[in-house]
Amino acid sequence: MKSTRELFKGKEYLLDEPEVAKLLEYCEELQDEIVEFKFAKSNNKELTMLDMLKEVIKGCNAVEKEQMEHERFGYDAPDYHEVITGLKRYILNRCRDEKIYL
Repeated sequence: MKSTRELFKGKEYLLDEPEVAKLLEYCEELQDEIVEFKFAKSNNKELTMLDMLKEVIKGCNAVEKEQMEHERFGYDAPDYHEVITGLKRYILNRCRDEKIYL
């Protein structure tokens, strides 16, 4: 992508025109907004991923606790197949909703 000043290469005298100066100033503002938007977008994805990972860790901790109770008190063992299926479903649905592509 060419910079706005490169567009006037060989015709620098046009840069002295007030309308061109305003246009260049406007383009620079838009470029700044694009950079800020890209940062905000990536930042939101990071927060989403962090939230998702926290939920996954919380689920894993619950399964570990259930396994310890099974070993200690003889309660029913966790259904690992169901846990893994649910975890996978959660991750894929959340990624789809947040437009995160793995």
